[in-house]
Amino acid sequence: MMEPVQVSKDEHQQQPIPAAWRSTFVAIVESLIEGKAELMGDVVGVRPIAAVDAAHIASEIQDYGATLVSLPEDTWNSSVCQWMLGYWDVLIDLFTVEEGASDLVLAVRVWEEGAGYVFEVRSVHVP
Repeated sequence: MMEPVQVSKDEHQQQPIPAAWRSTFVAIVESLIEGKAELMGDVVGVRPIAAVDAAHIASEIQDYGATLVSLPEDTWNSSVCQWMLGYWDVLIDLFTVEEGASDLVLAVRVWEEGAGYVFEVRSVHVP
């Protein structure tokens, strides 16, 4: 059995998504699937998102023209994070009904806060 991926502060190279963060990303994507981007802030540890930003994210997903699905295990094979000397930049690869692995990514910043982490959803886009 593989060891769970730990949180790493390596500013020189991208790292896999830590196991401790994965359930939060799953919950964020479930909000997106339900068309409720504005409710991502209801997920424990996720900062509330402004209505205008939630609308922009929903628009990006709609304009992409495919239907998001729950994050499969394959997500963790290609999604990455990198320490930016104060927070992590995270890119989560999204999957759709029509394509499987899509070109869409969920961009998030993660900060340490006490013994936990705070997540700030930045965008959903095609890099």
